[in-house]
Amino acid sequence: MALAGSEMELKLQAINNKKTAISRSWILLDRDGRDMVLDVDKYAIMRLVEIHARDLRIMDPLLSYPSTILGREKVIVLNLEHIKAIITAEEVLVRDPMDEDVVPVVEELRRRLPVKGEEESCAQDGGEENEFPFEFRALEVVLEATCSFLDARTRELETNVYPALDELTSKISSRNLDKVRKLKSAMTRLTNRVHKIREELENLLDDDDDMAELYLSRKLSISSSPSSSNSDGPNWHHSPNQGSKIHRSSRGSATTLHGEENDVEELEMLLEAYFIQIDGTLNKLTTVREYIDDTEDYINIQLDNHRNQLIQLELFLSSGTVCLSIYSLVAAIFGMNIPYTWREGHGYVFKWVVILTGMACGSFFLSIVSYARRKGLVGS
Repeated sequence: MALAGSEMELKLQAINNKKTAISRSWILLDRDGRDMVLDVDKYAIMRLVEIHARDLRIMDPLLSYPSTILGREKVIVLNLEHIKAIITAEEVLVRDPMDEDVVPVVEELRRRLPVKGEEESCAQDGGEENEFPFEFRALEVVLEATCSFLDARTRELETNVYPALDELTSKISSRNLDKVRKLKSAMTRLTNRVHKIREELENLLDDDDDMAELYLSRKLSISSSPSSSNSDGPNWHHSPNQGSKIHRSSRGSATTLHGEENDVEELEMLLEAYFIQIDGTLNKLTTVREYIDDTEDYINIQLDNHRNQLIQLELFLSSGTVCLSIYSLVAAIFGMNIPYTWREGHGYVFKWVVILTGMACGSFFLSIVSYARRKGLVGS
C-alpha cells in the first residue's frame, strides 16, 4: 500500500531536517499521483528507500558508472543514460528532475503512474483487479525514455554522417577528413552506450532469477502474508544491500508460494519489447559504421591511385633527367676548350653531333618507358 499523505510528509520532513550542506535534488512520485521535490543528501535517500551506499554510488554522475539495472530486496536501482532513478513497490525517486532531458521523463511518470482510474475501470468491468505492478509501470517509462533518447541521438548522427561522407567522397580535404573523424568518434561513443543497455537487458532476459528479483510488489505481498511470516521458510526481510544473486533460494521459495510456473512472463515481455527497440538502434549504428568503413576503403583506394600516379610521374621525370644528363655531358665535352682537327673546315660537324646525341637520348627515354609498360610499372 502507498504511504498516506500525512505519513509520507512526516517522513520526508524528518529527513529534510537532517540534511547536510551537500545535497542533491530529487523528485518523489507515488502511485496515487502525488509528487514532492526533495533537496536531500545521499544519507537521507538511503534511509528513505533503505539501500546501501554502494548502490546509490552508481547513480553519481561524477563517477561515470555505466548503464545498470539492479534488483534489490526492496528497490530497483536504475542508472540509464541521463535517467537515474530508484523504484520501490509504491514510489519512484528521480534524480535531477530539473534537467532538460529528465523533465519529459518526470512528466510522463506523472501521467502514467496513477492507477486510480484503471482500478475504477476494472471494478466497473466486473470487480476483478488486473493492475500492472507499479514498479513495472515506472520501469517501462524509464526504459521507453532511454530507448527513445538513444534512438533520437542515432537519427541525429545519421543526418550528419551521410552528407559528411558524401562530401568527403567528392572532395578529399583536411577539413572534410577532420569532420568525419569527429563524427566517427561520436558514433563510437554512442554505440558503446547503446550496446551497454542492450547487454544489460539481455542479461536480465537470460536470467529468470534476476527478473524475479524485480517483482517488488510480489515480494512485498509474500513477506506480509501470514503464511510466510509464520512458516519455517526463508526470511524475506534481508538487509537492503543484498543483491539479486545472493537470494536464489529465497526466490525459489517465493516462486513456490506464488504458485505460478512461469512467474516472469509479464516482465519478460516488457523487457523483450525494449530489447528489440534498442537492438534496432544498435543495428542503425552498425549500418552507419559499415557505411563509414566502405567510405574509408573507397578513400584509401583513391589515395592509392593518386600515389601510383605520383610514382609514374616520378619515373618519367627520373628517366628524362638521366637522358638530359647524357645530352648535357656530350654538350659539355664538346664545349670545352680542346682543339679538334675536324673543326678546321668542317664546323658543321658539331651540329650533327648534337642532333645525333639528342636522338640517342630520346630513344633511350622511350626504351625506358616501353620497358616500364611491359613490366606493368606504369599504365598503358
